[in-house]
Amino acid sequence: MARNKKAFREEEKLDRWLVSYADFITLLFAFFVVMFAVSSIHEGKLQEITSSLVEAFQNTPRSLDPIQVGEVTRNPNDKIVEQDLAAQGGDALVEQKTLKELTRKMESEMMDLIALDEITVRRSEQWLEIEINSSILFDSASFSLVNNSRPILQKIAKILSPYPNPINVEGFTDNIPINTSLFRSNWELSAARAASVVHLFSKQGIEPGRMSAIGYGEFRPIASNKTVEGRRKNRRVVVAILANDTVLSNQRFLGQ
Repeated sequence: MARNKKAFREEEKLDRWLVSYADFITLLFAFFVVMFAVSSIHEGKLQEITSSLVEAFQNTPRSLDPIQVGEVTRNPNDKIVEQDLAAQGGDALVEQKTLKELTRKMESEMMDLIALDEITVRRSEQWLEIEINSSILFDSASFSLVNNSRPILQKIAKILSPYPNPINVEGFTDNIPINTSLFRSNWELSAARAASVVHLFSKQGIEPGRMSAIGYGEFRPIASNKTVEGRRKNRRVVVAILANDTVLSNQRFLGQ
């Protein structure tokens, strides 16, 4: 009888390992659940957390933040200023995109004349310039457009017409004096040539209120007037498309 009791006790002790094993399996299952949850974190949330941490460590404050006592009051005009700044940033991006589109279209349409150095296209952050040699637009000492020039200007007008940007049409001459019954100086001649281009653009659908005709005469040369080639380069018409109404014409000449 004593042997049976001892055997029963030994058999009972052998089953206790199952409790520890079950606990181990439960912990292992919980561990894999946690690992799965961590591995399936939303990518966007992870990126947001990472960016916040980087920004926090990069922009370390130089002084301790003051302790705020009472309610924080804020000037209502601050929100208006923030909205204005945001709007200006958005407008600048739109303006840059517009100038890039216009540049691409102009270079595509005027490819042949650009290759012949009769037309030059230049772009900056605030304007686009289409420089046209006067020899393909006018006869010597004349402000009347030659027939061959009209298809060229019509192409330019067709590209510019859908856009609201301000347009300056500027006339330039060499320094050879002129004094005729129509023109007392190169100033009058350059202004009349610019006006001729403006009139054609207006007939092609560009709103007149967007355009200005400006004559600079001989006083803004881009080459030496001592050579034939230099004088040819100086006789030109520039169609300047401005990014917005706040860009001044003279800003484009500050670097010259």
